[in-house]
Amino acid sequence: MKNKEYMTFLKMIEYIERALEYTKGYTFEEFIKDDKTIDATIFSISQIGELVKNISKETMKKYSNIEWNMIKRLRNRIVHDYEGISLKSIWYVLQNDIIDLKNRLQEIVNNEKISE
Repeated sequence: MKNKEYMTFLKMIEYIERALEYTKGYTFEEFIKDDKTIDATIFSISQIGELVKNISKETMKKYSNIEWNMIKRLRNRIVHDYEGISLKSIWYVLQNDIIDLKNRLQEIVNNEKISE
């Protein structure tokens, strides 16, 4: 794996950790009332999708257990229709999908060797 991809995976994990930290201890009702937390969380999620651009098709194919296209689509939705984003959908991602993604990315980081 190229160093740039490896660093991309680390950065994606960092953004996941940020999103989780921003919402730690929150209920959905508390989350939707806190504009700063909403903005910070959604920004972190969008950055994860932005970073997918640094991952080669070969690596995506190798790790096809990750929904790369779905991650990119969520990013595009956030960037191009921020006002139309469903906070319920974002909360669902935070509660159900993002920890699994973090675990899968961490496995990649743990198992891959870096090359130039």
